[in-house]
Amino acid sequence: MPDTSLYYRLSGFYWFYFATLGVLLPYWSLYLQALGLAPEHIGTLLAITLATKIVAPNVWGWLADRTGRRMRIVRWACFCTAFIFMGVYAAGDSYLGLAVVMFLFSFFWNAALPQFEAITLNHLGHDTPRYGRIRLWGSLGFIAMASLAGGLSQSWGIAVIPMVLLALFSMLWLNSLWVPDQPTQIASPPSLPFLQILRQPLVLVLFTVCFLNQLSHGPYYAFFSIYLSELGYQPWAIGLLWNLGVIAEVGLFLWMPHLLPRFGARRLMLITMALTSLRWWLIGGFADNLPLLLCAQALHGFSFGVYHAVAISLVHQFFTGSHQGRGQALYSSLSFGAGGSLGSLGAGYLWSIWGPEATYQLAAALSLIGLVLAWKGLRLERLSPRPQPA
Repeated sequence: MPDTSLYYRLSGFYWFYFATLGVLLPYWSLYLQALGLAPEHIGTLLAITLATKIVAPNVWGWLADRTGRRMRIVRWACFCTAFIFMGVYAAGDSYLGLAVVMFLFSFFWNAALPQFEAITLNHLGHDTPRYGRIRLWGSLGFIAMASLAGGLSQSWGIAVIPMVLLALFSMLWLNSLWVPDQPTQIASPPSLPFLQILRQPLVLVLFTVCFLNQLSHGPYYAFFSIYLSELGYQPWAIGLLWNLGVIAEVGLFLWMPHLLPRFGARRLMLITMALTSLRWWLIGGFADNLPLLLCAQALHGFSFGVYHAVAISLVHQFFTGSHQGRGQALYSSLSFGAGGSLGSLGAGYLWSIWGPEATYQLAAALSLIGLVLAWKGLRLERLSPRPQPA
């Protein structure tokens, strides 16, 4: 485990990064709706921020692995994010203007986290189950800002949201200056060539399951707040419901050092995909039933918390040494990038045609497909052995 000073520096970055998500996810769609944008435009704009994860993490991951200056790249990415986001004010309610700004700022914003994940895991060394103890501060940041932004938007109006986001992006950049430039590198066995690792059936199955998991999250990230607002929930209640999911996520992150060694990655992934499907079914059919909605939100601890901790641990296990940056970037781009953007984009069009219930039922079906794939193909004993040192 890193020393206390380094622990707070790493945790602080996660706090500010996910604090921005605590504002973006619950309230950005409401802000765009207040500008008068149609659902398909809202879905497309949110998809843009996720679509940049398909390319950006891989570009920056390749550069970080080649140069070894991973933290310097993170700092520049955070600075450019804050600077470009100011363009939201110039764009006003222009759909095309907002699309340009959201594409540019998210290209840099999405570059930062995968490289910081590699930095954190390098600091942890072989104690990767402790990752959750650092990552949970991101969840706490999400909770704090989802609550605060809900109160601010209730008092001052939804127009306050861009101002809050700009302040958080600026603080994220300042925090990145506090983290040491070069993480401690740990000894690792020689890696297979990157493409050879990627072609292994187990790795392909893992990335496909991750893609389906995030694809199923599309209606949730893009339209959950709008859905609840149309059902009569107030902004402060919407913020609390988002927070409930993240509180469950924090609890699971705290337990991951015990859960992962006891149950194993495969079993936890199977449980996660099953509960994710149940969650979307409950939200789609029973969002007006508060007790059932509370149960569905509590399942966020599995649909994101356990899922992410298991996935990032496996990626770190599969892609070692000089492949770490590209491995984490590929995980981010295929799951949160390709899966998240296609999910948001598809939800934007299906929402108007099918309605909320059918859209969430489709999300539940996608999670079930991921469950079947994980059950059949996610067997860790099938991972090809690494070459041994001479």
